[in-house]
Amino acid sequence: MPKTVSCIIVDDEVIARDIIATHLTKIDAIEVVSQCKNAIEAFNFISKNKVDLVFLDINMPEISGIAFAKSINKDIKIIFTTAYRDYAVEGFDLQAVDYLLKPIAFERLLRAVNRYFEVFTKVEKTSNDTSESNDFIFVRSNRRMLKIDFDSILFIESYSDYIKIHLEKEVVVTRETISAMEAKLPRQNFIRIHRSYIIALSKIQSFNSEGITVNRHSLPFSRSYKKEVLKLLENY
Repeated sequence: MPKTVSCIIVDDEVIARDIIATHLTKIDAIEVVSQCKNAIEAFNFISKNKVDLVFLDINMPEISGIAFAKSINKDIKIIFTTAYRDYAVEGFDLQAVDYLLKPIAFERLLRAVNRYFEVFTKVEKTSNDTSESNDFIFVRSNRRMLKIDFDSILFIESYSDYIKIHLEKEVVVTRETISAMEAKLPRQNFIRIHRSYIIALSKIQSFNSEGITVNRHSLPFSRSYKKEVLKLLENY
């Protein structure tokens, strides 16, 4: 399972660096390991330290962000930041994770970080047959991206426009549809039993023709899922 993502912020403007750094303090999975005022300083840091992600200003003196991005290891992901829209196409030609236009709002930066995690987990899946990235997911809750281990999930409950992820020690609420979450879960470990419930197979304590008990929670079957679920459980 990957550790906290190490990132650096590269921008010749102090205020711009501070804004991004402040935003990133709200995201537990990201650690800012350095702030650099130019590409040379950033290159020297990267040559001596492990960096996963760079928030990179495009328009900098001496060496531009575009030139810097072309010079570093392609395994390091880039999120470009700039005050100029004209650089967007060239930025994406370099397969940047995202392109942020200044001034950068937290909500927009959060979407960029989420996109990074999507890219990162895809890389993990293709590079590791055991697919360690399959055992967790990141969800947004209380303006932070939280890592949820699949094996800590008891069940998931639909809650209006949100879902409640019931864990062993807490309940995490995130804005997501239960169907969208179902698509992200490993099918061999979870099953939908109702339009409002997904349960972890390993956490089932008991079941009968009416429903399932998970951690003292009695969850009902719905008519459309009942036959398939009972067949699976009886042969599990």
